[in-house]
Amino acid sequence: MLKSIANASTAPTYHCHRNKLNYSNSPNCFIFFRQTSRTCLLSSNMDLSCRGSVGASASLAETTHNVTVDENAKICQFCEMGDLRNAMEFLTRSQRSELELNTYCSVLQLCAELKSLENGKRVHSIITSSGMVIHGALGAKLVFMYVSCGDLVEGRRIFDKILNDKVFLWNLMMSEYAKIGNYGESVCLFKKMQKLGITGDSYTFTCIMKCFAALGNVRECKRVHGYILKLGFGSYNTVVNSLIAAYFKFGGVESAHNLFDELSDRDVVSWNSMINGYVMNGFSRTGLEFFIQMLALGVDVDLATLVHVLVACTNIGNLSLGSALHAYGVKASLSGEVMFNNTLLDMYSKCGNLNGATDVFVKMGGTTIVSWTSIIAAYVREGLYDDAVRLFDEMQCKGVSPDIYTVTSIVHACACSNSLDKGRDVHNYIKKNNMGLSLPVSNALMNMYAKCGSMEEAHLVFSQIPVKDIVSWNTMIGGYSKNSLPNEALELFLDMQKQLKPDDITMACVLPACAGLAALDKGREMHGYILRNGHFSYLHVACALVDMYVKCGLLVLAQLLFDMIPKKDRISWTVMIAGYGMHGFGNEAISTFNKMRIAGIEPDESSFTSILSACSHSGLMNEGWKFFNSMTSECGIEPKLEHYACMVDLLARSGNLSKAYRFIETMPIKPDATIWGTLLSGCRIHHNVELAEKVAEHVFELEPENTWYYVLLANVYAEAEKWEEVKKLQRRIGKRGLKKNPGCSWIEVRGKFNIFVAGDTSHPQAKRIDLLLKRLRMKMMNEGYNTKMRYALINTDVMEKGVLLCGHSEQLAMAFGILNLPPGRTIRVTKNLRVCRDCHEMGKFMSKTTRVEIVLRDLNRFHHFKDGLCSCRGFW
Repeated sequence: MLKSIANASTAPTYHCHRNKLNYSNSPNCFIFFRQTSRTCLLSSNMDLSCRGSVGASASLAETTHNVTVDENAKICQFCEMGDLRNAMEFLTRSQRSELELNTYCSVLQLCAELKSLENGKRVHSIITSSGMVIHGALGAKLVFMYVSCGDLVEGRRIFDKILNDKVFLWNLMMSEYAKIGNYGESVCLFKKMQKLGITGDSYTFTCIMKCFAALGNVRECKRVHGYILKLGFGSYNTVVNSLIAAYFKFGGVESAHNLFDELSDRDVVSWNSMINGYVMNGFSRTGLEFFIQMLALGVDVDLATLVHVLVACTNIGNLSLGSALHAYGVKASLSGEVMFNNTLLDMYSKCGNLNGATDVFVKMGGTTIVSWTSIIAAYVREGLYDDAVRLFDEMQCKGVSPDIYTVTSIVHACACSNSLDKGRDVHNYIKKNNMGLSLPVSNALMNMYAKCGSMEEAHLVFSQIPVKDIVSWNTMIGGYSKNSLPNEALELFLDMQKQLKPDDITMACVLPACAGLAALDKGREMHGYILRNGHFSYLHVACALVDMYVKCGLLVLAQLLFDMIPKKDRISWTVMIAGYGMHGFGNEAISTFNKMRIAGIEPDESSFTSILSACSHSGLMNEGWKFFNSMTSECGIEPKLEHYACMVDLLARSGNLSKAYRFIETMPIKPDATIWGTLLSGCRIHHNVELAEKVAEHVFELEPENTWYYVLLANVYAEAEKWEEVKKLQRRIGKRGLKKNPGCSWIEVRGKFNIFVAGDTSHPQAKRIDLLLKRLRMKMMNEGYNTKMRYALINTDVMEKGVLLCGHSEQLAMAFGILNLPPGRTIRVTKNLRVCRDCHEMGKFMSKTTRVEIVLRDLNRFHHFKDGLCSCRGFW
C-alpha cells in the first residue's frame, strides 16, 4: 500500500527539449535532476478513516501536481516556440514553489538566445525570491545568460560564487574576455583553472593560445605547448592550428612550419594559418606557394583563404593574380561578403588600379566605414586629394560616421594638397567627436599643419598630447626644420632627449636645422651621435648628413661621406649635384650627374632642377641648354616653373636679357613672380634700366606686397644714378606700408652664434669690429681700390656711403671672425639675403689681406673667398 501511494505521488518526468545545452550527453556537463513532490509516509496501524483521509489527500496532491506539470509544460512549450513574451507571462503568474529547475533553465536559455537582458534579470529575480539555491546547472545557465546578453560583470559575479568544475563554463568566460580584448583576464582564469586541478579540453587550449599570442607571451606559449603534448591534444587540428598561429605571431616561422608538417589531418584552417602566417611575417611569396600547394591537393578554398592570398598579392603588387582571385570569388558567390570586397578594394588601390578599386566600391551591396576609408585612401594614394575630400563629405551625407582611420587619411590629403582651411574643418570635426585623444590622429594633424606652414597650430596640437611618442617629436622637429625655423627645431631636439632616445628619423629631421643655420659645430655633434648609434647605415640619415656638410660649407667632407654610401639612390645623387652647384663647381656637378646615369639611376624633376641651377651658377650656357632639352627628349619630363626659372637665370646672368625676355614670353605655362624677378635681377647685374622697368611691372602685378622687388628696381635706378626714380619708389613703398626684410648675418664661434644686423652697434665687440673695418677700408683706398658705392638707396656724400657700406651685416660677421678665430681657421658666415657687390669685394680683399679663407653663404649660393678671388667667378 505504501509503495503504491508513493508511486502515485511521484510526478511523471517532463523533458524540456528547448534546452540547447545537452547536459546529459556532454562529457563536461551538468545533469539536471527534477525536484520530486512531497510523499506522505504512512504507518502500518492507520485506521480506515485515516486511510480515507489519506486517499483524499493523495487525490488532491495528484490534481495539484497535474496543474504544476501543465504550467511547466506550457512555459517550456513557449520556449520551444521561441515565444519569450508568453513564457515570461506564465512564469510570472505561476506559483514559484512549483516551478521546476528545467523550466527556469529553458527560459534563461531563450533570454540568452534573444539577447534579452531585461527578461533575464527578471527571471533571476524570480529565482532569488523563490528561495532556490543558485548552483550547479542553474548557476551555469545564469552565467551563460548574462554573458550572452553582454553583461560580463554580472556573469563573472555569479561564476565566482558557484562551485563548479565544468570546463564548458571556464571556456565560456575565457572566450568572452578574449573577445573584448582582455586577454590578461583570460590567462588569469586559465591559471586558476589549473590550480583547481580542472583539465582543459581542446577549446580551452585553442582559446588560451590565442590569448598568449595577443599578449606576445612566447614563454608561456611554449610552456602550455608542452602541457598540450602531455595531455595528448597534440593531434587535435584546432589546437595545432592555434599553436601555428601563435608561433607565427611571435615570428617563429620555423616552429610553425614544423607543426604544420607534423599535422597528419590538415584542414582548410591549417592551410589558412600557414598562408596568413607567412604573409604577416613578410614572406608573401611563400604564402602564395602554400596557396598553390593547397589548390594542387584539392583542399577547398574558403573566404579566409581568399582574403589572406589577396593581402599577399597586395604586398608584392601582383595585380594579375589579385584580379583572378576576384573572378574566383565572384564565381564562388563571395561578392556579397564585406571582408572580401574590402580586401579587394585595398588590393586594387595599393596595386595602382584606381578604376578597379572604384568599380568594387560602386558594386558593393553594403559599404562599411572600412570600405569608405579604403576608397578615400586609394584616392589619396593616387594624389587625387580633392576627390578624396569629396568622398569624405559624401560619406557623412550618407550617414556613415568617420573613424580615426578615415580622418587620418583625409588629414593626410589636406597636408599633401596644402589645404589648410579644409584641414582646419576636419580638425574641428575631430574635436567635436573627441577623436583628438588618438595619438595617430594628433600626429597626422601636426604633420598637416607643418606641411601647410602653420607651425603655431602644429605646436598647439603637440602641447595637448598627454603622452607623446617618437613620431610626435619627429613630426614637430621635421616641421620646424622644413619651415625655416631651425632654432626651434634644435631647442625641441634638446627637450626630446630628456624624455626619449632619438632614432634615425629624428636625426634625418634635425640635421636640416643644422644645415639651415650653417651650425657646423652642432652638426659635427650630430655626426658623432649618428656614428655611435649606427644610424649612418640608414640612407636617409646619410643623405641628410651629406646635405648638412654641403650647406655648412664643408664640401670636401660631404664628398667623402657621399663616397662612403654603399648603395646610392636618386636623392643622394641629387643632394651631391646640388651641393656642387651651390658652391660654384658646375663641371663637378655635371660629372656627378653623368655618373648617376651610368649607375642606372634616371634623373627626376629635382635632379634636373639641381643640374640646371649648377649650370646657371657657373655660367655653363651650352651645357645648361643641353640638359634642358634632354628633359623632354630623353627622359620624357615636362619642364615646370622651377626649370624655366633656372634657364631664365642662366640667360640673364650671361647678359642675354632680350633672349631671356623672349624665352619667358614663349613659355607654355604662365610665368610667376619668381621668373620675372630672376630677369629683373639680371637687369640689375647688366644695368639695363629700360628692360628692368618693363619687367618690374609684371612683377609688381603678380606680387605687389613683396618689398624685395621694389628694392631690386631701386638698386637698378641707384646704379644708373636716377635718384628721383629711387625717391619715387621709396614713396611707393612707404604708401603701401611695406617693410624691407632687414639684412642679418651670423657666425658660429666655439659653439655660440653671434648675430649681426646692418647698422647695429650693440655687440660687445662693436668698437673693435668698426676699427678693423675702417682700417681695411683705408687700406683698400690706399691700394687704389675704388668701391662701387652705387648700391646705397639714397643720394648722399661719399663719406656717408662709406659708413653705410661698412655697416653691412656680413662685413661685421667676417670682421668678428678675423678677431676671434685662431689664425688660419676658416671663417664661415651665413647671410639671410643675397650678398651685395660691395660686401662681395670686401670679402675678397679680406681673404687676400689676412690670408684666411672666408666661406660666405648667402640666400642663393656659397662664395669661397681665398687669396683675393671668389669661387663664383662673378656668376652670382
